Order: sequence, then structure tokens, then C-alpha cells
Amino acid sequence: MKTIPCCRLSNGVDIPVLGLGVYKTTDPEDMRNAVSAAIEAGYRLFDTARMYENEALLGECLEASGLKRSELFINSKLHMDDMGYDRAIKAFEQSLKDLKTDYLDMFMIHWPGQQKERLLDTWRALEDLYLDGRIRALGMSNFLIKHIDWILEGCRVRPVLDQKEHNPRFSEPELYEYCEKNGIKVQAWSPLMRGAFDDPVIMGLSEKYGRTPAQIILRWQLDEGFLVIPKSVRRERIFENADVFGFSLKEEELRAIDGLNIRKSTSMTKDPLTFDF
Repeated sequence: MKTIPCCRLSNGVDIPVLGLGVYKTTDPEDMRNAVSAAIEAGYRLFDTARMYENEALLGECLEASGLKRSELFINSKLHMDDMGYDRAIKAFEQSLKDLKTDYLDMFMIHWPGQQKERLLDTWRALEDLYLDGRIRALGMSNFLIKHIDWILEGCRVRPVLDQKEHNPRFSEPELYEYCEKNGIKVQAWSPLMRGAFDDPVIMGLSEKYGRTPAQIILRWQLDEGFLVIPKSVRRERIFENADVFGFSLKEEELRAIDGLNIRKSTSMTKDPLTFDF
């Protein structure tokens, strides 16, 4: 088993640079097999959300893994229906119960929406939970610059992570520059474009390095400072995705993959700039 390295968030918490996403994993056998394979492959970060309807299933599998809670890094995200101070507190308590833990390593607001006061009221709830020691780090998911600005205007606890779609065909350099300036790491969801690897640049680097296209893409993200949470329930893919720490890409190769960006989402059905609820 290889050890997946960590990086330090701006609040001092160490987070694995690669974890397992469990979006759409609701079959008990699939979850058990995926978690078991991931732990064997060295994964310690697991990313879920209330919206995924699998927190309880993931909690059971992690509890059965035999690992100490301190060895795990668990992400979850607040559902859109649970925005607002009181609802957020209640939903967080349910997430803890389902995940069979008394704290979360990272808790995020899943979607910002377009209502500033509602967002800030929700953030206050997360801040109070953080200050009570029940969340180790606060994050956001699908936030753009304007939403982060709303929070940074007067927050007591600064966000340290924005979870965003990021892959060779969908990249937002202005957002990443803004996040870097504000001490916010970006964690890439859908980093592998749902397996759409048919590009000469990716395939050429795959042949050059003797690595799979998925490994080339994940290495590109890691070399550029992103965190990644590839999703899979297949044992061989889970191991493949973890085996990306024995090589690095050259600067010109990173720039070549950067050049594939057409800002076309491979997964997102809602535009964070306009989507509200």
C-alpha cells in the first residue's frame, strides 16, 4: 500500500491530495467494495454529500474498515434544502449521525445560490460548528468569485477550499488565481471527464510515460496544485487512480494540457452563476 501525500490548508489542517468520490454510489455492495479497495490502495479521504443520499452507507463501510477515525478525512456537503442557520445545524447533526462520527474534517455548502443573506446566514452556522470544534475545516462547492466575495466580506472563519469541476476541457483560471490569493485550495470534482480521453495530447503523453490517460490527467492536476476526488466503484480503477505519485509532467506538457480548455462542462447541469433554489 502506498501512502497518499497530504497538503496543508490555510487553517493548518492537513488534507490528502487525492480521495475517493462516492457520487451516485448507492448500492451497498458497490460501496463496500469501493471503500475496501480504496483503503487498501491508500486512500484516506472520502467525499460525500447529503444530496448523494449515501452518507449512512459510507459511514457503515468506514466504521467496518477497522481504521481509526483520526486516520480518515471525511468531506460532506450541505444540501440546498438545508440552507439557513437552523436548518444547516440540524442537517449537520444528521450527517454526523449517518456518517457515525462526532466531527467532520471538511463541511461544505454544496451550492451557493444567488441569495446573499441566505448564504451568509448558512455560513454563520458552519462557523459556529467550526468554532465549537465539530468541523476541522470549512469549504464551498461550486462557488464562483462573487459568492466567495460575499463570504470574505465579514466572515469570522475563512473558507479554505472550493470544490469545483476541473478537467482538461473545463478550467477557470481566473477563479483559481483568486482562490490562490485568498488561501483557498481547489478540489476537482469530475477530474476525469467521465472517461472522455480521446485527445491526441493526452494519448501522446500516455504513450510517452507508459501511464494510462486517467493517470496523466490526474498527474496534471496534482502538478498544478489541485486536489482531486476521482469517482469509481471498480477496484482496478481505484488502484490505477492512486498510482500517480511516481512521476511528474514537464512544464511544457502541463501547458499543452492547459491548452485543451474549452470551458465546456462534462458533468454540470446547473450554472453556478445563475442557478438558484
